[in-house]
Amino acid sequence: MNLLDLPFDTDAMIAGLKPWIECESPTYDADAVNRMMDIAAYDMAALGAQIERIPGRMGFGGSVRARFPHPDQGRVPGILIAGHMDTVHPIGTLDVLPFRREGNLCYGPGLMDMKGGNYISLDAIRQLLRAGLQTPLPVSVLFTPDEEVGTPSTRELIEAEAARNKYVLVPEPGHEDGGVTIGRYAIARFNLRTVGQPSHAGARLSDGKSAIAAMARKIVEIENMTGPDCTFSVGVIHAGQWVNCVSSVCDAQALSMAKKQEDLDDGVARMLALQGTANGVEFQVKRGVTRPVWHPDTPGTKMIFDIAKDIAKELGFDMTGRSQGGGSDGNFTGAMGIPTLDSLGVRGKGLHTLNEHINVDSLVDGARLMAGLLLRLG
Repeated sequence: MNLLDLPFDTDAMIAGLKPWIECESPTYDADAVNRMMDIAAYDMAALGAQIERIPGRMGFGGSVRARFPHPDQGRVPGILIAGHMDTVHPIGTLDVLPFRREGNLCYGPGLMDMKGGNYISLDAIRQLLRAGLQTPLPVSVLFTPDEEVGTPSTRELIEAEAARNKYVLVPEPGHEDGGVTIGRYAIARFNLRTVGQPSHAGARLSDGKSAIAAMARKIVEIENMTGPDCTFSVGVIHAGQWVNCVSSVCDAQALSMAKKQEDLDDGVARMLALQGTANGVEFQVKRGVTRPVWHPDTPGTKMIFDIAKDIAKELGFDMTGRSQGGGSDGNFTGAMGIPTLDSLGVRGKGLHTLNEHINVDSLVDGARLMAGLLLRLG
């Protein structure tokens, strides 16, 4: 089968994506994420998939698992397409970042990360079905609700589903050169809290111990721990309700990333060592969710990457593979030793910003690559 003969239609893809992008689905809004899962479930059911809705937990939305028709479905390990439907964009982002196309660019919240990649994966399946082409292995899709916050509620689900499959394909945002991700760095999250002493900020300022001021100093200390082997950043902070009160509690979240597991372990130890009480303010550190290192040199990953490179040549480009940061659910499946390819989604810029957009031509490019992988992996 010549992949270039598959009749992917850019305009049809954009039309299909419109309801996906206009269904805003921030991670912490479980109802919104569930509405997005409804749309995806409907679209996959229309392709003939057997749909299973999996209830959410820990306050997050639910997941959708789809198994596509195949003589060996449920009998042999197959191919799992794993993606997330939550985004970092709060409800109302469409007001300032509406879904729209401008030439070869298309804009919208979550379009690049990663609804666009999820959608082209389904369009690849759609075109294979229309062409009457049967994949060597059965294909399943799992869409989850909480990747943007570290996958706290669905890691076990992803790992269990991956263990039932031979390969995992992750349509996270693609690289500008069309390359793929064959490894990812380790990531740890931390929940931070300072506990001080309240007082009236106008009448009794000196009686208080500001948790906000103490956290501000700790943030500088934490971010100054960043080095070439391990990075540290604070991205969330919550404190205070009244400006005339010295705040007694301040909460924050920090992220640490390293290329090697031992460097992350050292970073975790340094973070935990910051706990203690100074000048009447207690500083607490609790380790949150962690993504393990996915090493790029595992035999399974090399094998699946070689297949992808051969497909890329047929499509007219030389594919590169790299290990990178950012984290994805590919960390889990790759670390399990299951052959995994990541960054199979759309190309663009501005993910996680109000300028998030994709290159329109990457819709067909990514769909052809996905279709080729589904046809060649056996």
